[in-house]
Amino acid sequence: MSKRITIKDVAEDTGLSIAAVSYVLNGKEGVRPETRELVLSAVERLGYVPNYTARGLASHRSRLIGVCSPQTEPGSKLMFDNPFYSKLFSSIEYECRQEGYHVIVSGTDADESFLKLAQQRSLDGMIIVGSYSKEFYSDLKKANMPVVLVDTYQNTERFHEVRIDDRKGGYMATQYLIELGHRNIAFISGTLREQGVTQLRFEGYRRALEESSISYRKELVFPGVVSFQSGMESAQRVLSQKNDVTAMFCTADILAIGALKKALEMGRRIPDDLSIMGFDNLNISEYTSPSITTVGQDIEMKGKLAVEIILDDINNLEKEPRCIVLPLEIVERQSTRSI
Repeated sequence: MSKRITIKDVAEDTGLSIAAVSYVLNGKEGVRPETRELVLSAVERLGYVPNYTARGLASHRSRLIGVCSPQTEPGSKLMFDNPFYSKLFSSIEYECRQEGYHVIVSGTDADESFLKLAQQRSLDGMIIVGSYSKEFYSDLKKANMPVVLVDTYQNTERFHEVRIDDRKGGYMATQYLIELGHRNIAFISGTLREQGVTQLRFEGYRRALEESSISYRKELVFPGVVSFQSGMESAQRVLSQKNDVTAMFCTADILAIGALKKALEMGRRIPDDLSIMGFDNLNISEYTSPSITTVGQDIEMKGKLAVEIILDDINNLEKEPRCIVLPLEIVERQSTRSI
């Protein structure tokens, strides 16, 4: 095995002090251009790779950000089964990488503490996605490090937040279908959990019905898990019953795509016989035929803002807890029509 090139080797090669080489590598101001060029040329020629572990020990920074998403759906093994998380985590990883940070992603059970990982890896901060128990947030506060919550409504400890208004999103989707003339609207969702995003979208659904004097019918509510397969199964249950459903509001695009596939398999014409509404505005909702009308949210911006806030906090630029609520919009495509 070849010898690892160290900063000392770079210093000896250039005839500079270790401190001068370190100034260049850390991007410090006041370094002469010819000195910078000399050091960078030696780094490339020698194949020097900075030892971030050693650098972290010296600076008390690991340059690691933990990202945690609880596996709250029963039987779910892979968090990336839902493309929403792929898009969100890709955004977080990219923004961190641009700033010289690395990301550790953990999918844990909803009752499993993330603090052990934070302590073992000496994380500089944590981005927590989704809902945990109240006890978890109390324990999280004791970690004494920057934390940003994404899509969480249990912020009793005054952490930073980035989210949308999920109750409003559920209302917007349902109201859109009502304005198209639909009154018998099935609700297809993941698990309904107190203060979870699905529960809040359900509350928005009910409020829209109530405001339009449409009776709430429990038999038109089909909770499951947030997956393509669950969307298919729920749609089959809806369409196998003797009901007068003319529209489905699915609380995630991946559910809507599953519902669309099953409805087409069962001979329904979309949107002539049945309108289908999604939520998230994932890229794949545009690729289906027909394409999915959906409630659009800026998932990439969620990730970008979460990283910006946590890095500001790490660098002591963020003193007070921030709460950013991103806007929503109806993205009209081909899976819905007026009746």
